[in-house]
Amino acid sequence: MITSLFLSFGFLAVQFLPDERKFLALAIHGLLTIILFVWSLFEGLGINSTLLTLILPFFYTLGVGFFWFLLPSSLLTQILIVIFYGIGIYALCLTMNIYTVSAIRTIALIRAARGVGFILTLFTFFLIFNLILSFKWPLYLNSIFVLILSFPIFLQGFWSIPLENFIKTDLLSLSFVASFALSEIAVAIFFWPVTLVVGSIFLTIASYILLGLGQAYLDQRLFSKTIREYLIVGIAVFLGMLFVTRWGA
Repeated sequence: MITSLFLSFGFLAVQFLPDERKFLALAIHGLLTIILFVWSLFEGLGINSTLLTLILPFFYTLGVGFFWFLLPSSLLTQILIVIFYGIGIYALCLTMNIYTVSAIRTIALIRAARGVGFILTLFTFFLIFNLILSFKWPLYLNSIFVLILSFPIFLQGFWSIPLENFIKTDLLSLSFVASFALSEIAVAIFFWPVTLVVGSIFLTIASYILLGLGQAYLDQRLFSKTIREYLIVGIAVFLGMLFVTRWGA
């Protein structure tokens, strides 16, 4: 609770700084997030793969912070975003705490924690993709940044299944393949006349499919029914994207 409140008030304070200082302040706030999460999870952390629990809080903080710049400036918006950010940080504290404990021994709350972690991972993906696409970079930069930034997020998402104190080769391989697949989708979206939000949602849905299939594989639950369900979601979103796209000169 202390971590959530401290980071929420710090997040609010960043918004009162001059625009030229906000980017540096957000970077410092991201580092502060890591420090406070280390303090909060200190008993369960070690010099091992449990440090992966620090990845999602860091990207969540940066994602919400930069997403704020894209929203209309109003008091109500600021209040809602700070409340939403604080709730998300608190949920991350609880989830990552369960992860670090489960890396030592099995506990009953792990399934609920994985569900919350899955949702927060997808939301963080959306924020990061929205940030990348908003810069309107050239094709190669879009692809590179999607690959680089999605890799650690996928890695912590896949690690949440085995929850071991070391990182296996298959986790690294899955993370790279999923990240590379997303970078290729980002290339396709570059040539697709979609809006910023639609493009971000499409990349997020692709992340949902890749992360879900990868976790099912690691959990030894990758059945044909599971694959079919994820593919149906992907096809439905793709068709929806076709219909909402404004084709023409």
